[in-house]
Amino acid sequence: MSTVNGQPHPEGVFSLLDTDLYKLTMHRAVRQWFPDVPVKYRFTNRTPHMQLDRRAFRWLQRQVAKMAAIRLTDDEFVWLERTCRYLDQDYLQFLKGFELRPDEHVKLDFNPESEHGGDDVFGELWVTVEGLWVETILYEVPLLALISEAYFRFVDTDWTHAGQTENAKQKGLKLIENGCVFSEFGSRRRRDYETHQLVVQGLVAAQKDSETNHADWRGKFSGTSNVHMAMRFGVAPIGTVAHEWFMGIAALTDNYADANETALQYWTGTFGRGVLSIASTDTFGTPAFLRSFSRPAPKSCTIGTEKEGSDPTYAEIFTGVRQDSGDPMEYIGIIKNFYTKQGIREKKTIVFSDALNVDRCIKYKNATDTVGLTPSFGVGTFLTNDFVHASEKGKKSVPLNVVIKLSEAKGRAAIKLSDDRGKNTGADGLVSRIKKEVRYEEKAWVGGDEAHRWDK
Repeated sequence: MSTVNGQPHPEGVFSLLDTDLYKLTMHRAVRQWFPDVPVKYRFTNRTPHMQLDRRAFRWLQRQVAKMAAIRLTDDEFVWLERTCRYLDQDYLQFLKGFELRPDEHVKLDFNPESEHGGDDVFGELWVTVEGLWVETILYEVPLLALISEAYFRFVDTDWTHAGQTENAKQKGLKLIENGCVFSEFGSRRRRDYETHQLVVQGLVAAQKDSETNHADWRGKFSGTSNVHMAMRFGVAPIGTVAHEWFMGIAALTDNYADANETALQYWTGTFGRGVLSIASTDTFGTPAFLRSFSRPAPKSCTIGTEKEGSDPTYAEIFTGVRQDSGDPMEYIGIIKNFYTKQGIREKKTIVFSDALNVDRCIKYKNATDTVGLTPSFGVGTFLTNDFVHASEKGKKSVPLNVVIKLSEAKGRAAIKLSDDRGKNTGADGLVSRIKKEVRYEEKAWVGGDEAHRWDK
């Protein structure tokens, strides 16, 4: 057990709220509409040249097993009840009795490069999660965080936590000074829990410093996607819905042409119009999403029934959209043109969340301001896994780029077609079929090298 500021904490993950907010919001929606749907998730290491060794794998096994003991505490229940009003009482009572069963749901395999050797033998990690959607949706974020921690606890150990709070504070101050409204999105690829809390501590300090000494600065640290960190540091939990929601509903219906609209309809049917209303656009390519976004949004979830022509469109009732793949500068123009053609004069928001750093945030902010939209930023790995080697000044200690994606729902394969082909997932045959159905235009962004995006 290590300590931070004299306070002990366990290694690994020890709170059910140590996850991103959109997992809880989707959990509530899944429970409401799809409580009996079986699903599968699959792990992908986008940095395959960075592997765990046998020691790291064994530690990972122990940490995953310990997740079975995690329960929502009374304090956490009260905090959620007070802070997250969109999580209704029925769901909160369900969450209070919820338990993870990793021995039943999670399968970990290690394929060593050699059958010979000891604990320092490297190998390929295989992770699958399988069970009812409502029982398995909360594994993704803690599993990814644990995999990253395992690598940096046993493989790349040439680093220290020294300076993490100050580094995060300086990044926060620069963002705030340049007018950027941003949140911390780094749960899944953090170096470890200790780093995560040091970073949020630094960002909170940056916000207080700016309020005290720079009242004219227009930026703001708005909160964190991590629910546990939001509760711990007294900041807002940030998040709405992820690609998983659209992927799952598309697989269930096997109707990809209408999947975006169906997913939006279920979402507004769960939470109401204008609640948790930032939508990811790139699950099957942004053009396909925008065709659905321009359609009428019923007052309640009326799947399969005629919608009233007088209903406002999803584009009107949603606060904005999230950019998570492809060329952000091109995306700004696409979204501006879309809102203009829709006759929407309200100033809508673009949340940027793909591989951000300070300079990129400032660049995208200026471009978004220029076209009359509101920019916001979810900054992740650049905050919670930004290190250099302790023994070689200036040499970057490169983060893992790992993901866990929904791979199947009710026996049908799930796929994702991003605005950059490097983020696409799914079997080739199905991907080819869906590309035609949704009129997907394959793109490759020069900044989208998933295997080496954090090397520099």
